[in-house]
Amino acid sequence: QDGDLKFSLESVKKLKELMDRNRHINPRMMVPMASYSPCQEKHLPEEFRPVCKREDAPMIFRRLSLAVEDDLCEICANAACAGCF
Repeated sequence: QDGDLKFSLESVKKLKELMDRNRHINPRMMVPMASYSPCQEKHLPEEFRPVCKREDAPMIFRRLSLAVEDDLCEICANAACAGCF
């Protein structure tokens, strides 16, 4: 969830996979996260297409990607969860 927007966990994981793959293609030619948009990705889950029309889409995608970082368990990544750390 990001604000009033809700997405499935599987779709958010797919989004992170797309964003990570794009960022690691060539370290010398890394695209800054602020200028990269997964909206051009043909495998972007359909539920993210409406987000692509928003001005704040890059920040929404970045926050969603951070929510499923590998070093956080899925339960602890939820802001409503407490007591994991």
